[in-house]
Amino acid sequence: PFEFEHYPIEILKANTIGLMIALEIAKKHKARILYTSTSEIYGNPQVVPTPESYYGNVNPVGPRGCYDEAKRCGEAYVVAYRKQYGLDTRIARIFNTYGPRIRSDGIYARAVPRFIDQALSGRPITIFGDGTQTRSFTYVTDQIEGLLRLAALDQARGSIVNIGNDKETKIIDMARMVLNITGSMSAITYHPLPEDDPMRRRPDVSCARDLLGWRPKVALDDGLKQTVKWFKSQGGEAY
Repeated sequence: PFEFEHYPIEILKANTIGLMIALEIAKKHKARILYTSTSEIYGNPQVVPTPESYYGNVNPVGPRGCYDEAKRCGEAYVVAYRKQYGLDTRIARIFNTYGPRIRSDGIYARAVPRFIDQALSGRPITIFGDGTQTRSFTYVTDQIEGLLRLAALDQARGSIVNIGNDKETKIIDMARMVLNITGSMSAITYHPLPEDDPMRRRPDVSCARDLLGWRPKVALDDGLKQTVKWFKSQGGEAY
């Protein structure tokens, strides 16, 4: 993403110094803290489905390293505050969230909003690589429910939990779903795959299921329909 290339220092600071400030506040007020980490801490995983026990396969000096390693460092901070100060902590590793209100503009656009925006406006769908790389798309309401359960459950103290859809979807298949839902005639174009872009994403969600009683409910087709509906409501004459 654009930010990784242009704002690596800001990314590192926000996810380390910013987090440490939040942890100090939590320590002062004896507050419970939920740290939203990311599937990116696994890098390009060699174990799929990926459990929380997997250490990761990350290039620390690659273009994604500023974010991946900052989040890994953030997790280390959270665990250290729990061990040293007895802080009530939880870590959520989030996977590929999408839904209404997700940003689609310019440099901030991720695959789902970018594809929808391109399809509705009749522009080519841009896929990086050959589209066979996979992601685990999690609808926003499912993601929020998982986070709330993790934050609220007393027995989750000190836990690290994957929260994501365990259904693996190829990027090309998701693009075709968007074209079908929107009725768009946009062509699909292919561009070079960015360096260190992960080829697979699929969480092992056994912990979320067993500890939180959580599992994703919204199928990708239904979630995309709701997201497209919201985009159309916002697009005005552009769509």
